[in-house]
Amino acid sequence: MTNTPDTAYRVLARKYRPETFADLVGQEAMVRTLKNAFEADRIAQAFVMTGIRGTGKTTTARIIAKGINCIGPDGTGGPTTEPCGVCENCVAIMEGRHVDVMEMDAASRTGVGDIREIIESVHYRAASARYKIYIIDEVHMLSTSAFNALLKTLEEPPAHVKFIFATTEIRKVPVTVLSRCQRFDLRRIEPEDMIGMLQRIAAGEHAEIAEDALALITRAAEGSARDATSLLDQAISHGAGETTVEQVRAMLGLADRGRVLDLYQMIMR
Repeated sequence: MTNTPDTAYRVLARKYRPETFADLVGQEAMVRTLKNAFEADRIAQAFVMTGIRGTGKTTTARIIAKGINCIGPDGTGGPTTEPCGVCENCVAIMEGRHVDVMEMDAASRTGVGDIREIIESVHYRAASARYKIYIIDEVHMLSTSAFNALLKTLEEPPAHVKFIFATTEIRKVPVTVLSRCQRFDLRRIEPEDMIGMLQRIAAGEHAEIAEDALALITRAAEGSARDATSLLDQAISHGAGETTVEQVRAMLGLADRGRVLDLYQMIMR
């Protein structure tokens, strides 16, 4: 049977992408700060998410966007760190089609002209949401003139606008921009948290995979949840039923640890 667009296979990294703060693995400090800010109604005008690839920067930006604009199942809710996921705003943001939540990839749109479009549009109120939100991914790729054009708007944005930036290269973002944002450093995910996440996904996929095979995947992922999930996806396909540590080692092109120890002993001799 061939996959139709409706039944097309979704890679695990997308299928199990976190939808709420509770789903985010290993980022408790950031989640606690955001929860306190939302409860105290002290939501910053601009956020910047930084960290290595695959730790959830863009995902966190979308969850914040959902939380800020969530109206609850009955349509009367306010900003929350536990977005309902069923109201029209939550659903539209989740599907990437909300008219008031604009996502821009600065890697492909680096110029001052692209930023001018944003600056001109911030003055118009949100069409259907509580706030107009601009998510700029890989923000460090913006040109110097683009950053300079953004400064004044970041300093005094209209009350209905929020900016969320994501970057893997925080050192390349001008200090003048960073000083106007609330900064969150997303940590590499600890091995025990990663193995727990992989076990949950494997269970959800009804896949048998050995504990030491998951440990190998975790080591290879180097703290990146997306890398780990992609490797698990590959390992499940590779194992076709029950995945062993030998299969994962072969898939990753790793030498058997016993051989490494034998080599070490020979060198020492």
